[in-house]
Amino acid sequence: MPKTDLLRRGFLKQTAGAGLIAGAKARAEALPDIAIGNKRVSRLIAGSNPIAGYSYGTAKLTAHMQNYFTVERTTEFLLHCERQGITTFQGHLSPKIRSALLAVRERGSKIQFILLASGYESGVPKEALELQPIAIAHHGGVTDKLFRAGRYAVVRDFVKKVHDAGLVAGISMHNPDNLARIEDSDWENDFYMTCFYYLTRSPEELGRIVSEPTVEQTLGEYYFFAGDPDRMTQRVRGARKPCLGFKILGAGRLCKNAQMLEKAFAYAYRSIKPVDGVIVGMYPALSDEVQENVALAKKYGGPA
Repeated sequence: MPKTDLLRRGFLKQTAGAGLIAGAKARAEALPDIAIGNKRVSRLIAGSNPIAGYSYGTAKLTAHMQNYFTVERTTEFLLHCERQGITTFQGHLSPKIRSALLAVRERGSKIQFILLASGYESGVPKEALELQPIAIAHHGGVTDKLFRAGRYAVVRDFVKKVHDAGLVAGISMHNPDNLARIEDSDWENDFYMTCFYYLTRSPEELGRIVSEPTVEQTLGEYYFFAGDPDRMTQRVRGARKPCLGFKILGAGRLCKNAQMLEKAFAYAYRSIKPVDGVIVGMYPALSDEVQENVALAKKYGGPA
C-alpha cells in the first residue's frame, strides 16, 4: 500500500477516535436539567423578551430587537438553542412566537414551551393549547397588580384552570413578598417564576427609596436596585417548590463585558436552590449569546 494511503488511513482513524472522545465529552457535559411538575426542563431556559422587543432600555433598542427577530430569525434562534442543549423556551402568545414554534416543529424540533399568560376566566383558550405548552405561568406583572389589590383568588383560579387543562401550572412575580404569601398559603401551583428585580413597585414604594423623581420615574420606566436580587433569592431558597429566576442579567445591564456576565451567572446559580433554574433572554445580534450562556450554565449550574 502506498505510503500516502497509509498516512491518510492513520489520519482518518485518529480523527474518528477524536470524534468519539469529543462526543462522549459532550454527553458528559450536557446541560443540567430540573423538574417542574412532571416535566424535565434544562436548567437554562431561553426567554422571549428580546424577541418581543421588551428591551427595558431605550425605544431605539426596542425597535432594533423587534426588527432583528423576524419569524425566520426567531426560528433559527430556537433551533440553535436546542442544538446547544437548551430544551425549553418561555414566551408569550404572539403571532411571531406562534409561527416560529410551528416552523421549528415542522423541522423536527422537540423544544418545549412554557407559556406566560393571564386571564383565562373561561379556561385555557384553544389558541394556547394548539401550541402544546408543557406549562403555563401566570404573568408576573399581573400577579403583582392583583395582589396589591387583594385579588389573590384570581391568580389561584388561574392555576386551577391550567391544571384542569392537564398542564403544569406556575406563578410569576417580581415582588418577593408575593412568593412568601403563596408559600405560606400552600397553593396548588407547581413552580414559580421569580424576577431578580422588583420592577413593579408602586409610586409610594419608590417614593420611600428615591426622594427626588428621576427621568426613569417620570417616564414610567423601570428601576434596577442593586439589593433586589438578594431579597428575591432569599425567598427563593426558602420556597418548597422549584423557582425559575429571570432577569438575572438585569435586562442586559450586567453583561457589559465577559467578567460581568460570568459574575452574574455565578451569583444566580449560587443563590438559588439546586432544583431551581433560570430564564435568560438572548439577543445574538453581536455575538453568539446562546453558546456563551450555555457554557456558563454548564460551569455554574451543574452538580455541586
